[in-house]
Amino acid sequence: MSEPLRVVRSTDLQPADPTPGMHRTLAFLAPGLWAGRLETDPGTTSGWHHHDVNESSLYVVSGLLRLEFEGREGYVEAGPGDFVHVPAHTVHRESNPGQEPSVVVIARAGDGIPTVNVDAPPPPHHG
Repeated sequence: MSEPLRVVRSTDLQPADPTPGMHRTLAFLAPGLWAGRLETDPGTTSGWHHHDVNESSLYVVSGLLRLEFEGREGYVEAGPGDFVHVPAHTVHRESNPGQEPSVVVIARAGDGIPTVNVDAPPPPHHG
């Protein structure tokens, strides 16, 4: 028999997967699923990282989320109500160019290493 339905209160979130410049907290793990929350302070940029074989879904609750990723100049930006898909092995970093903390809900599918911090990738090649 599976475990009963449960509620994980915001006060029960646990610090998880540290990456410089961001505050990740874990709500729960289930087979093939990592669920949690991310907060990024205004004016902060995270370190570069990827999520191994895991596919990540980000839902922006509040604030602005800016993402840079390997192989592309510039960035993409998402705001409240937006979803972002980060494919497996995508080296990226988040930043918050806004005036308030950004709050993001994370659902990560896969059983790989949740977060792998890496050095900055080389700049995109201009041919």
